[in-house]
Amino acid sequence: MAMQKNDRYPVRGPPPVTVHTIALENGPVTGIRVKMGKAPLLLLAAPGGYVMCGYLNMDTANRLGDLAALVTGVSDFDQMLDAPLVAVSHPGQGIGKPGMTAREFLNRLLEESHG
Repeated sequence: MAMQKNDRYPVRGPPPVTVHTIALENGPVTGIRVKMGKAPLLLLAAPGGYVMCGYLNMDTANRLGDLAALVTGVSDFDQMLDAPLVAVSHPGQGIGKPGMTAREFLNRLLEESHG
């Protein structure tokens, strides 16, 4: 589906949403970056779960039963991967725990998906 020009809401500058494939030790994950006000919204998704930045909500992840982890204070994917998890959803606690890195959590998700 092609995007149509929209004069009412023009897009200026780089695309507001970019998608990247990031290679980890146990396989690839998908990185999504959304340009926001002062900091980007970042998400790293693996089969079965994801790591989110502080823009997203752990209460919602818990309510939906998602395997999710939260990192804060990051502005790019490299920082995100090396950041310690601040919180882990209830379903994600079998995979990870606060203090481990996002990279470790994602690699465990990838390992589980290859199961």
